Amino acid sequence: MSTNPRVLMFGWEFPPHISGGLGTACFGLTKGLAKLGTNIIFVVPKAFGDEDQEAVRLMNASEQEIQFKDVFYQEFWKQMTYLEVGVHLVPYLSPQEYERLTDARLHDRTDINESVFAQRFEFSGKYGKDLYQEVSRYAVVAAKIAREQTFDIIHAHDWLTYPAAIAAKAVSGKPIVAHVHATEFDRSGEHVNQRIYDIEREGMHAADCVVCVSNLTRDIVINRYGVPADKVMTVHNGVVQQEQDREQYERILPEKIVTFLGRITFQKGPDYFVEAAHKVMQRDPSVRFVMAGSGDMLYKIIRRVAQLRLSSRFHFAGFLREQEVDRMFAISDVYVMPSVSEPFGISPLEAMRSNVPVIISKQSGVAEVLNHAIKVDFWDIDAMADSIYGLLHYQGISEMFKQMGKSEVENLQWDHAAQKIYRIYEGILGA
Repeated sequence: MSTNPRVLMFGWEFPPHISGGLGTACFGLTKGLAKLGTNIIFVVPKAFGDEDQEAVRLMNASEQEIQFKDVFYQEFWKQMTYLEVGVHLVPYLSPQEYERLTDARLHDRTDINESVFAQRFEFSGKYGKDLYQEVSRYAVVAAKIAREQTFDIIHAHDWLTYPAAIAAKAVSGKPIVAHVHATEFDRSGEHVNQRIYDIEREGMHAADCVVCVSNLTRDIVINRYGVPADKVMTVHNGVVQQEQDREQYERILPEKIVTFLGRITFQKGPDYFVEAAHKVMQRDPSVRFVMAGSGDMLYKIIRRVAQLRLSSRFHFAGFLREQEVDRMFAISDVYVMPSVSEPFGISPLEAMRSNVPVIISKQSGVAEVLNHAIKVDFWDIDAMADSIYGLLHYQGISEMFKQMGKSEVENLQWDHAAQKIYRIYEGILGA
């Protein structure tokens, strides 16, 4: 490889329009790759115009015109199946978090007519209604882009973009890097959605290299998806380094604040956070707990908080955006991530960057790279409660985790992850 690699990258979201860690990871990784001279075309279903394009050339799939009479696109459409999902869905969520899916409707594989295609596919850029149809159409647009653009390698983030990567490879013959930020086993436990699993598996096996965000995820990819171990690599996530002044945020309340920030879903373990909060408040009723996020378990959690009579000390903040997240961390005394299954988990790094001591579940990928975080089993609410109480009441312990944690997280940079990805590109392209 005589020149820097040119990458056609597919993602479903890009800051500031994100729903979780996937968009944040794409942003951090692309900035790191850009520093190494990598040229990146980043394709999203819908661009809003205010994205940071310093490190990438953002391409809006909704602006791509498809000539529906062209046999080239008809052939791709014949291979696509789609399923209309009239409910809210994000890439990490499980089938248990939305209505039971109807049987897949295969598009007629012989009768292609003008009603199938518009001149442009208008993507919502979200994870809601008709998601599978959007995934299929996104793949057709990917074929068009691959036909017209010059690039050396394809990089796809998570299952929503794997069909697009496969279509791009079919057109260009270029190799694929499939980036796994979460698997269907993380989202659903053992009750996997077979259709999503099949898309994931097809994408992983079509790829020339599969990049996983943790060794935990790598083991799942090898053992559950049957991907040869020699083509599965681990590249841990990083965190965007930025200086934050905690003093600029005024503390409205004098009490100690313990924070949960994430999707309120089975995977994130919000119910264990509530039970641990109950135990802490039995020992210190002055503590306040904040749950920031949204998800299918929200109302169940609200009911449980009411049953435990915690409502006056337990606050639901809703989904927080970037500056709101910074402010939340700035006024927090402890951050807890009790995930049942977490492929990585960027939020603890963001908390540590803000001088907040963290408690994380042992069932998380980030536990592989952090030494100065308290690690507990997600189900061990006694250990979780004891850890929270200790960090709140023993200043020496809290200060140690703050100082050592901030120092540790400064070394977990996206630049390091980007260097590993760059070497993977070189290996595939024969540098």
